[in-house]
Amino acid sequence: MVEQPGQGRLGVGGEDLDREAHLVPEHRRPPAGPVDAAERAAPFLAQVARRSTNQGLARRGDRKFPILLSFVAQAAVDQLDEVVALFDQAVSARESRARSRTDEALAERAKKGEARQLLMDVILPVLADPSIPDEQVGGILRNRVGMQMLRELNADTWTPLPKDHGRLSELDSSYTYLRQFTPNVLTAIDFQGGPGTGALMQAVAILKELNRSGGRKVPAGAPAGFIPAKYADYLDKARKSGEDTAYRHYWELCVILCLRDGLRSGDVWVPGSRRYADPATYLYTPEQWAPRRDDYCRLVGKPTSAADALAQGKEELHSALEELETALASASPDDTGTVRLDPDDHLVVPPLSAEDIPAEAKTLKDELAGMLPFAPIASLLIELDARTNFLDCFTHAGGRKLAKTAETKRNILAVLIAQATNLGLARMSEACGVSYDVLAWTAEWYIREDTLREANTVIVNHHYNLPLAGVFGGGTMSSSDGQRFPVRGKSLTGRNMVIHGGQVLSTYTHVSDQWSTYGTKIIVPTAREAHYVLDDFLGNATDLPVTEHATDTHGATLINFALFDLVGKALTPRMRDLTRVTLVRDDTPTEIGRLYPHAGPLLGARWNEDLIADCWPDLLRMAGSLKYGQATASLIVGKWSAASRQNTLAAALREWGMLRRTLHTAKYLSDPVYRRKISRQLNKGEGLHALRRDLHYAQQGTITKPHLEQQTEQAWCLTVLTNAVVAWTTEYYSRAVLELRAQGRQVPDEVLAHISPGHSDNINFFGVINVDLTDRYLRCTGRVAWRPVFLCHHR
Repeated sequence: MVEQPGQGRLGVGGEDLDREAHLVPEHRRPPAGPVDAAERAAPFLAQVARRSTNQGLARRGDRKFPILLSFVAQAAVDQLDEVVALFDQAVSARESRARSRTDEALAERAKKGEARQLLMDVILPVLADPSIPDEQVGGILRNRVGMQMLRELNADTWTPLPKDHGRLSELDSSYTYLRQFTPNVLTAIDFQGGPGTGALMQAVAILKELNRSGGRKVPAGAPAGFIPAKYADYLDKARKSGEDTAYRHYWELCVILCLRDGLRSGDVWVPGSRRYADPATYLYTPEQWAPRRDDYCRLVGKPTSAADALAQGKEELHSALEELETALASASPDDTGTVRLDPDDHLVVPPLSAEDIPAEAKTLKDELAGMLPFAPIASLLIELDARTNFLDCFTHAGGRKLAKTAETKRNILAVLIAQATNLGLARMSEACGVSYDVLAWTAEWYIREDTLREANTVIVNHHYNLPLAGVFGGGTMSSSDGQRFPVRGKSLTGRNMVIHGGQVLSTYTHVSDQWSTYGTKIIVPTAREAHYVLDDFLGNATDLPVTEHATDTHGATLINFALFDLVGKALTPRMRDLTRVTLVRDDTPTEIGRLYPHAGPLLGARWNEDLIADCWPDLLRMAGSLKYGQATASLIVGKWSAASRQNTLAAALREWGMLRRTLHTAKYLSDPVYRRKISRQLNKGEGLHALRRDLHYAQQGTITKPHLEQQTEQAWCLTVLTNAVVAWTTEYYSRAVLELRAQGRQVPDEVLAHISPGHSDNINFFGVINVDLTDRYLRCTGRVAWRPVFLCHHR
């Protein structure tokens, strides 16, 4: 940790540890409930400890002890979560490796199988021909096939495959590797099981005892009922043949795999963990939920009664089916551009044609871009701060709110640019003339996820209130998508992906229909993005009134469909393979076919109303826990997505998701305007990917920070800079439009809606970066001065 030289001069000296608990950033506060002040202050104290030097802590006297205790307590939880996560990661990596090798073996087996099939095409006609005497069959086949081919095919052993196609057998080759850490994990971690996991937990206890005593043979009474059917044949074969070593290997591998799966689904949990805690602790208890239920139902527009909820769902279902029936009935079979049924009554969903963008939109965009002033990136940020004061959000981590000097703001801006552009503090020091020690100290004490979130919120709110932003969109719709960045060195969040040419991580961003980004999260690139769709959507602290959210097919899970609806929002993904999507009905096929002759046959499953009725109170309680911040959405979505079929609440959640997916699909098929709106929003999110890559240019865009917290801070710096560019460009677009209209030009909003503020052609972020707070365009007699816009393309 680097001490800031001249702290007193900059006015950021001592850290105030006596601030009130309500100053802890809201998104990092513990879940709502009866939490005392000491518990609320613990994350703040731990944060101070992480950023303080040994000398800084020593100067605090007795106050250093609660700081250190808070740090140790939080570090213990963090380390516990990391150990379990590494266990999951290591086991999953070997399982994935075994799957890949098995798939390669299956491909090779398929090639040999094709040769055998060709041989059968020769043999069968001879055997099936009754005119050929039996004694001549052998000679004819030898002559036609050839002895050489027969010998080659006979030399290849062709044994039946087990139910898992040999994956567990392939995983057994990693048994020695797994044994390097699994005994230590089982000894150190106190795994606990929920209902239905008794056999698994008994097996874990037996395995722990075998590891402790050095036993090599699994006891005769060891449970095996928890083992999936696809692996059972391995154990049966090893037991019958008396192969104790093979049985031990397969049994232990099954225990490890089932333990991993239980941790993911929540059937197995770890006391003291946050990420792998008992799922019941993520939700309000029935007693906590009772006084909140009615207010919540009024807030999200959901009935408290299960009967009313079912009636509401049926009404929406039949309304959507009527629209779909009308669309299919009016479409002719030879109309290749519309959703229709072919002569065999199969659904045909043609791709959307290119959007009809007015020809003058591109011309106007080029003209407006030519009118924009050319600005250095540092100057742009200073100018935007003069209108928004977003730099005031960067408070000292010690808690004391101090007036920021020009030097402090300069340093914060330099760190923001260094992180967002990927220059790093050392290169930034050379580019801007501020010493590395000063930049490092500023980054440590001012640049944090909570301050970056707050600054980003200020910029997004400012952009939301710009008149031109309302032309881009109403702020009521958003989308989310992942973007890959290369990673250098070891990182828990990085994964090697052949398609991306090496190790990468993923930033998952939420973008509004106004081109502003209100959420950013670092995730493992191989993780399912659907688990994180709700996180920043529900955590949206901006003024954007987002009610509808679009994703690609990756976000279209039944759990997400259900939870979005239960929190009073709408999930509207762009879906592919619609002919494979199972849609639900609320009556018999005969009755539904009578009501909807065209749409009825597409509904392949009966909606389970009884399951919904039984679980409706718990579904509301789960959704309320997410809405009110009692639980993190990604944890809930991940646990219930991996839950077993025996989990009644998870099954009810999927059942409600089936209904919501059917409603969305019916509208998606019947309304091309609805489909186009979704595609347009997703294109906005993807359009900002290019801007982020332009800004994140240094070191070939490769992220070198190894830890999740550092990567998250860098990702938020990039988001702040991206939104700053979008807001600044929108401001000057607005001024350019006013200039054109003042000259009598017709600039309709319908054309402006097709113009993107997400470009950086008029911004310089290379070379010497001069953070000058006295720029003549930025401060003028105490008020903000605007840069001039140009009335011609050449300036």
